[in-house]
Amino acid sequence: MIFKGPLVLAISALLATTVSVRAADCTQPSGPGVDWQRCYLDGRDLQGQDLSHSHLVDGSFERSNLSQVNLSGANAYHAKFISARLTKAKLDDGNFAEADFTKAELDGASLRNADLRRAKFFHASIKGADLSGAKTLGADMLNADLSGATWTDGKRVCAQGSVGQCN
Repeated sequence: MIFKGPLVLAISALLATTVSVRAADCTQPSGPGVDWQRCYLDGRDLQGQDLSHSHLVDGSFERSNLSQVNLSGANAYHAKFISARLTKAKLDDGNFAEADFTKAELDGASLRNADLRRAKFFHASIKGADLSGAKTLGADMLNADLSGATWTDGKRVCAQGSVGQCN
C-alpha cells in the first residue's frame, strides 16, 4: 500500500530539497575554490596554481607536479598525492586528514596548522617543511625524511637524518 497523503508528500518534498548528491566538474579549470571532489588528476602539471579553498575530497593527484601550488584552506580529505611533487607548496590551514602522501616530495612546503591526522607519509621527503601547528595524530611517517623540518610545536627543527620521526 502506498500512502499519498499530504504529510507524505510534504516529507518527500522536504527530502528532495535537502538531500543532494554532490557532483564535481572534473573538467573545471584550476582556480581558487575549484570543486574537484573524486576527480582523477593524475600526472597533471599544476605547478604554481592557486587552488586555495578548493574541494578535493577523494581526489587523485598521483605523480602530479604541484610545486609551489597554493592549497591553503583546501579540503583534501582522503585525497591521494602518491609520488606527487609538492616542493614549496602551501598547504596551510587545509584538511589533509587521511590523505596519502606516499613517496611525495614536500621539501620546503608549508603545512602550518594543517590537519594531517591519519595521513600517510611513507617514504615521503618533508625536508625543510614547516609543520608548525599541524595536527599529526595517527600520521604514518614511516621512513619519511624530516631533516630540517620545523616540527608541530613551531620551535624544534628536526636534525639532519631525522627519518620517521623528528630528532
